Amino acid sequence: MKRTLEDEKNLTKPPRVGDIVEGVVIDMERASVFLDLGAVGTGIIYGKEFIEGKDFLKNIKIGDKIFAKITDLENEEGFFELSVAQAGREITWRTLKEKRESGDLIKVKISKANKGGLMAEISGIPAFLPVSQLSPEHYPRVDGGDTNQILRELQKFIGGELEVKILDLDPKEGKLILSEKAKEVDKLKEVLKSLKAGDVVEGEITAILDFGVFLKFLPSEVLPSGTKDGSPKKDGKKELPDYLEGLIHISELDWQLIKDPSEIVKVGQKVKAKIIDISNGKVSLSLRALKKDPWEGIEEKFKKGDVVSGKVTKFNPFGAFIQIAPKIQGLCHISEFGSQTKMEETLKIGGKYDFRILLIEPKDHRMNLKLAS
Repeated sequence: MKRTLEDEKNLTKPPRVGDIVEGVVIDMERASVFLDLGAVGTGIIYGKEFIEGKDFLKNIKIGDKIFAKITDLENEEGFFELSVAQAGREITWRTLKEKRESGDLIKVKISKANKGGLMAEISGIPAFLPVSQLSPEHYPRVDGGDTNQILRELQKFIGGELEVKILDLDPKEGKLILSEKAKEVDKLKEVLKSLKAGDVVEGEITAILDFGVFLKFLPSEVLPSGTKDGSPKKDGKKELPDYLEGLIHISELDWQLIKDPSEIVKVGQKVKAKIIDISNGKVSLSLRALKKDPWEGIEEKFKKGDVVSGKVTKFNPFGAFIQIAPKIQGLCHISEFGSQTKMEETLKIGGKYDFRILLIEPKDHRMNLKLAS
């Protein structure tokens, strides 16, 4: 450890308990080590401090320079009492703090896993890498968020190495929190500057969950803003590094109501999607924005007061959803029946019935229905 200008200044100050000092080994006995601390005096490492630091002390020899922490200013024999173990821990925490402030990348070996994340060790200090701080590539995507399945996915990292940054630390509590995704933050911010809502991207479906799907795409494959056919500009594509991953929420997969995203896409499928939002380093995408809105021109086919045939597709506390045309559904409100029990007695999922249109608002994709008498 290099001595800084601040360290040189500290040499003129009276030593205090807790100071880290550098000394030269001048004598070694069976259970004690003596250090020459220069103008400060002589220090000794013995007793429990010798036992705690024996793994380090067994490798030193007379003439070596080492760091130690002052634990007592003067014992009965007039020596400063020192600890190499405490000095080592403090120096390690100082080094870790410097690495956090500088944003240095650190390679760690994963030793354990629990449902909350992964555990490692840096210079003898236990460290924790929360699931939320894993990179998109390593984040366990588990349907329904099953914690046992998440644990099984995390256990696959045990014994392997990950490149991380220090996210937070607290020496007093012995807390050291790591982040894998933090290493991509600066790069991600730079890449996202080149993207905007309305851009169309092309990529590959990487995961399907109950709430939506993830799309992996290369920023260099951003298509002209507002383009629906995906034809590239004559002057070429925007060149940006690495790939990004965005979420297509289940409600943005198609214009119709969807129970299972796998009805619309499959893992590995190549699709085009439109960026609808970029915030907090996350990209939200839409497939349906690139599909023709089935409600456009619907007022030419259906009008208020019309009686139409429809199929019951779903019940919820507000009423029954009725499909009256491909990707067009209306709501027969619960108030038309008096109670959910009565509604489910009157209608059956999959059954076809005649309904009268009470309200139709194409811009809001809204249609209210009632059973035709």
